[in-house]
Amino acid sequence: MPYTTADARQQLLDTIAAAADKLGAAVASLSEAYEQLDERNADAVEEALFRPVQMAYGRARRAHSAFAERHNLPARTFEAAIAGAPAQGARGFLDSAVAAVGDADQLLATLQDSMLPVEVGDQQLRADLEQIRSLLAGLGARTRELERTLGR
Repeated sequence: MPYTTADARQQLLDTIAAAADKLGAAVASLSEAYEQLDERNADAVEEALFRPVQMAYGRARRAHSAFAERHNLPARTFEAAIAGAPAQGARGFLDSAVAAVGDADQLLATLQDSMLPVEVGDQQLRADLEQIRSLLAGLGARTRELERTLGR
C-alpha cells in the first residue's frame, strides 16, 4: 500500500517519540540506581551510563521537536518518566535501563533501516539519529562491567 510523504513524516515522528520515551525510562532507572549505590559506584554509573543516556534522551527530544517544526507537524511534550520498582535493587534498575536503551536503539535502527529518513529527505534527522545511536553504543557492555564490580 503506497503512503504519502505526510504519512511517512508522521511515522518518523511517532517512532522518534517512542524511542525518546524509552530513553526517558532509562534515565529514570539510572537515577534510581544512582541513589542506591555507594559514592564510588554511583559516580561510575553517572559517568559511564547516565550521561550518555541523558544526552541521547535530550537529543531525541530535540530531534523530535525540530523535525516537527521543519515539517509543520504537531510536536508533543515529554513527561518525566518514573522508574518502576526493581526486582533486585540497583542491579534491577540498571537492568531496566539497559532493556529500555536496547528497545530505543532497536526502534531507531529499524527506522534507519526503513529508509524513511532518506525518502522524506531530511538530512538533519538522519544526523540526529546517527548521533543518538552513537551515544548508546556499547552501553550494555559498560553496564555489565559496572554490575560485575558492584558490592566489592
